[in-house]
Amino acid sequence: MSTFSGLNAAYTGLVAARHGIDVVGQNMLNMNTEGYTRQRSVQGASGSLAQVGPLMGQIQVGQGVSVTGVQRLGDTFLDAKVRTTAAASGYWGVRANELTTLQASLNEPSKNGISAQLSNVWNAWTAVSMKTGDAAGAAVLIQESKALAGQIAVGYTAVDNQWTQLRTQTVGMAAELNSAAEQVAGLNGLIRSTLAAGSSANELIDQRNLLTTTISTLTGATVRNMPDGTAEVLVGGNTLVSGDKSYAVAVSGTPAMVGAAGDPVRLTWVTRPGVPVTLDGGEIAGALSTLAAANGTGTGGALAEAANQYNVFAREIADKVNAVHRTGTLADGVTTGLDFFAVDAVGPAALGLTVIPTDKDGIATAKPGAGGADGSIAAAIAALGKAVDSPDKSWSAIVTGIAVAARTGLQQSNLADLSTKSAVGNQLSNASVDVDEENIQLVAFQTAYNAAARLMTSVDEMLDTLINRTGIVGR
Repeated sequence: MSTFSGLNAAYTGLVAARHGIDVVGQNMLNMNTEGYTRQRSVQGASGSLAQVGPLMGQIQVGQGVSVTGVQRLGDTFLDAKVRTTAAASGYWGVRANELTTLQASLNEPSKNGISAQLSNVWNAWTAVSMKTGDAAGAAVLIQESKALAGQIAVGYTAVDNQWTQLRTQTVGMAAELNSAAEQVAGLNGLIRSTLAAGSSANELIDQRNLLTTTISTLTGATVRNMPDGTAEVLVGGNTLVSGDKSYAVAVSGTPAMVGAAGDPVRLTWVTRPGVPVTLDGGEIAGALSTLAAANGTGTGGALAEAANQYNVFAREIADKVNAVHRTGTLADGVTTGLDFFAVDAVGPAALGLTVIPTDKDGIATAKPGAGGADGSIAAAIAALGKAVDSPDKSWSAIVTGIAVAARTGLQQSNLADLSTKSAVGNQLSNASVDVDEENIQLVAFQTAYNAAARLMTSVDEMLDTLINRTGIVGR
């Protein structure tokens, strides 16, 4: 090795140390950047290995140091774990939120709930039974019964509105998914070209990881890293992103809850209309499961099942009251077989429940032949509230069922969130920037830089001796 080559070796040391300081600075400047993964300057010895042999000439050492790359200190396994837990958290988060909202719309227990209004109706029937023919008592009964029908309609409408709002939100989720997929495809193209040019694409990979986590949160997607640096995103085994291409999805199906049975809400491929997207979890899957139609067994979509329960409850109220009311007579002691409630046979029963009588003359309170002062029929209707199969117990069962489902959903959501927090914590402990560690690296590279500078000074002094002082000793 010539003396002049020592200058080059020292120079490579300066360059390598400066590069290391640059990477440390990048880490420290981005310590609060979301999704940033810490990096390390990778260095290796320059020049050929020391070789000895008759034809090899002198041993070649001291060629300096070279920067071979910038290593991204992420862990694909930890990244995949974050995506998996985010999918479960997204699924249960949506369901828990919708079930909690549904439970709140019941207003139970409350003085404004249906349970309290049922008590008001039975009490009004009791008052009528004790004072038949009283116009004021009849007016109170009619008013309380109308209030009950109105509350049932309000409850049903709240569920219907919640269903419509969730469907609109699902359309927004699909738009967010398409946007994220397009961005991942764009980043794939940039990463591929950047790596092919021999440059570092670490920051681009960080951005892509954030987007793929968002996609997994929405759909439960999985990610497969390809040899060219791109990432393939799969949803239910089908390709959402491949290379620099993405495939859009859309929400299809009925825009109204009443049509969910015949035309269910679903996620479909835009390029293959009608073909559903299979989801492995995520927020969209949680929304679609909640938007599903009632199936008659109580295990369908939570909102449609709740609406169906309102309809069943409205019919039960009408049927049980009417069954007793028909056996009674009006004040004339003759007319019988009349209904107190009417239910619309075309639309939802919860919206079509109405009170038929407009005054005391339309209310049957007496048994046939017992006389106009008899109130036994009204008393029998009042007793429905305490029967073994009373509407009160039916409503209580509805409220309890929704409450249990909401509590279960909330517990599942909390457990999923804990798993996600644990996975993110493990990911951050591996990939996030540690200021103390970076300070140590900074001191190490600074020391290396000073050493390389000192080496260059020494070589310069040696050259000065050879060039300017050789041959002048003794003159």
